[in-house]
Amino acid sequence: MSDEKLSANEGIKTRSNYLRGTIAEGLRDLSTGSLSEDDQQLLKFHGTYQQDDRDLRANRRKHKLEKAYSFMIRIRVPGGVATPGQWLETDRMADEFANGTIKLTTRQAFQLHGIIKSNLKRTIKEINDTAMDTIAACGDVNRNVMCNPNPYLSSVHDEVLRAAQDISDHLTPQTRAYHEIWLDGEKVESSKEEVEPIYGKTYLPRKFKITIAVPPSNDVDIYANDLSFIAIVEDRKLVGYNVAVGGGLGMTHGNEATFPRIADVIGFCTPDQVVDVSEKVVMVQRDHGDRTDRKHARLKYTIEDRGVDWFKAELNKYLGYDLEPVRDFKFENNGDRYGWVEDELGNFHFTLFVEGGRVVDTPGYPMREGLREIARVHEGDFRLTANQNVIIANVAAEKRSEIEALLEKYGMHQAHQRSSLRLSSIACVALPTCGLALAEAERYLPDVVTDIEEKLEELGLRHDAITIRMTGCPNGCGRPFIAEIGFVGRGPNRYNLYLGGGHAGQRLSKLYRQDLDATDIRATLDPILERYAKERNEGEHFGDFVIRAGIVNETIQGPDFHQNIKEEALKN
Repeated sequence: MSDEKLSANEGIKTRSNYLRGTIAEGLRDLSTGSLSEDDQQLLKFHGTYQQDDRDLRANRRKHKLEKAYSFMIRIRVPGGVATPGQWLETDRMADEFANGTIKLTTRQAFQLHGIIKSNLKRTIKEINDTAMDTIAACGDVNRNVMCNPNPYLSSVHDEVLRAAQDISDHLTPQTRAYHEIWLDGEKVESSKEEVEPIYGKTYLPRKFKITIAVPPSNDVDIYANDLSFIAIVEDRKLVGYNVAVGGGLGMTHGNEATFPRIADVIGFCTPDQVVDVSEKVVMVQRDHGDRTDRKHARLKYTIEDRGVDWFKAELNKYLGYDLEPVRDFKFENNGDRYGWVEDELGNFHFTLFVEGGRVVDTPGYPMREGLREIARVHEGDFRLTANQNVIIANVAAEKRSEIEALLEKYGMHQAHQRSSLRLSSIACVALPTCGLALAEAERYLPDVVTDIEEKLEELGLRHDAITIRMTGCPNGCGRPFIAEIGFVGRGPNRYNLYLGGGHAGQRLSKLYRQDLDATDIRATLDPILERYAKERNEGEHFGDFVIRAGIVNETIQGPDFHQNIKEEALKN
């Protein structure tokens, strides 16, 4: 394979001197709010994306002004667990450097938006001062390692959390570039070339995502990730993990060679093998992933092209031992448990619904202020969920009344008194800041849910948990392709509508209507919801019903995603 055939990003990584590029020089150039195109790609490895406010583009272009550039910083929170002090510091930086809000992501991370270039270095340094970091939050490396919050199995969660943190630490890039650029670390002069022991000079062909789940909850959506570990608990003790590989949801409109894919469960490993298995899966993808086409560079395509049996044999070769046979497990849902939950140790956990994951004060609902006040007295921790919510966790029995009083004072005690549809909703950021967005998501999904709620109330379905997700583009950040109802942006006010995903995240959806105008969403879904109310079997989930009723065909695996689409999907 010649260098000419490699994707452009491979050359950028090769020339970058282990992710340094000219980022440091670009930060000092205040004649522009932007950085060079190559450095924008390298910035992702450091945990930040260059963006601009697309709501302002036309006006700034009219006045011949540069785009309103700013940066999004993603803060890694392995396992989604943060201290009250870290919450308070993130809250402070949201005001001091960002746009006054905190975004809770679907990967259990914090995001700060609207940071201008002159504040970028200071913000990242202060994040590190809180014992958090941004390195590898983005880029062609392993990203934030997720794990199930599961407060009602505390002893198991402690082990799972340690595994997530151990995997994250082990797979963090070793380059000194991050410390040199952002933390004023001393440059070490040596005659020996720097080495990345796991990634090598060009890192991975594409991004890599790892999760750990504790059944029966699949809230981290293990089937949507490159590598996942499914905790096997026997007699309330963790005995090991099933290993799942090859999931991923991104695709490209109009390109049937791209498709979402659900992970295959290929074996079982013991707790002391989990870091080694993580490393070797990464190394197999490093050595065999496609570096010529970034749309074909994820692990899911490596496995789809070569086969699951090939991958398992290759992984066993890298490991030097064989994975054990898969053990039994069962997932029941992929949602959060709202309100108060008591764990086996007598501690309490309150899961707060955060619509769209946006922690912000609004008229009549000062949620961000309330969480700030709770963080000042809370002695436990905060757990970010994969559904963009937050758990006020490990509240001692004697502290519960104090936390309850603050929840009530700031109107948060009834935040989960919403329809089950709204509580099961996820939206990516999309417009105005995401450069890939084709349509609205976070700013629009709440209105869509309000419209659909009217019909659900009429049909007596208010308490039916139907997963509904919306993204502004087909990259899949909000995991719409495994939702029971998924909207994926096609253009301004236009969406592809997907139906039939698994309620526990175990099945891909199918395209039902293409280029659906936003004004027609309610009219399109109403008759399907009416049939669901009248014809469903007892306990049948919406995603299962639309397949059984023949409304959409079942998608067995990624290559089937574009096949046997109903005629309705071809109508405008």
